[in-house]
Amino acid sequence: MKGFNQKKLRTSLKAVFGLLFLTVILSGCTDLLNWGKDFKQDFKGLDMVIQTYDNNSQLIDSIKGKSVKIEKDTTFDRKDSDGETRKESKVLSITVGGENMTHVGSSLIAYEEGMTNVFEEYAKTVTIDNQNKSVPMLNSMVNEFKNDFTGKSKTILIRSQNGSPLATFTGDNIRLSDTEVPSSTNFLVDGKRLFVYRCDYTVYDNKLLLNQ
Repeated sequence: MKGFNQKKLRTSLKAVFGLLFLTVILSGCTDLLNWGKDFKQDFKGLDMVIQTYDNNSQLIDSIKGKSVKIEKDTTFDRKDSDGETRKESKVLSITVGGENMTHVGSSLIAYEEGMTNVFEEYAKTVTIDNQNKSVPMLNSMVNEFKNDFTGKSKTILIRSQNGSPLATFTGDNIRLSDTEVPSSTNFLVDGKRLFVYRCDYTVYDNKLLLNQ
């Protein structure tokens, strides 16, 4: 009987430790996926589309490149006499295929090739300035491209700093994480990286949109 109780106790402890291990693994999935994407960007770079916009969400420029790496230009960090950073730089240093570009100020998004900016497709087919003001833009977009939203879990609506929509992405799995650059956010959309700088955004459950 004593041996049986010890065996039962060991089995129970294994089950408990197994559950704890699984919980830790699952809770750390987001960090692990982001770490993997950061590692690839640092050592190989990502194939990305980089776009900047003015306050009215008009496209300023669009660059498609390989081996893209985006990071904070620490040259512009303000430090005190002890070498401690008192004000972080908001300047971006972007490497594209071994060449460099510097950016600060206006809204910028960068997304991996293979991702679709649904808003761009929508803007090609709808005259946004003349659309019915009584129908919210996002609802109209969902109706126009319903197949792009059906079966997906979430949608990201990205806006310029004055609130004008400029990009929309949808995916089954969307995760958010912070970055070293102030005023920016990293997203993982079905395993692909989306970097958003100096933009407003909202993330919706698609059931909210499809039920409208």
